[in-house]
Amino acid sequence: MNTMDKPTPTARKNARFNRQIAMIERRLPRMASTLRFLTKPQLRLVRVPVAVVLILGSFLAILPVFGLWMMPVGLILLAIDVPPLKGPVASTIIRLRRRLTRRRK
Repeated sequence: MNTMDKPTPTARKNARFNRQIAMIERRLPRMASTLRFLTKPQLRLVRVPVAVVLILGSFLAILPVFGLWMMPVGLILLAIDVPPLKGPVASTIIRLRRRLTRRRK
């Protein structure tokens, strides 16, 4: 295999992140259509403010409507448009999924 065939680290991070998004869609079919809608490239101007609001809202977890669930959702949405976040977010999703799998056994 020559160096021309090797994917760049950025391409690998993007592919890993996209696999995690696809996995979320498969495991949570109710959210799949919403997630597919929100990941459309033309919705960047909507996605970034929604992500920031979700992340900030997670700090209000003591209130009934808000909760810690908002932080990972906001980070996933923000990672779509901020490439440096794709690697860490994908790694975190993988780690959390592994922990949940171990606890269920």
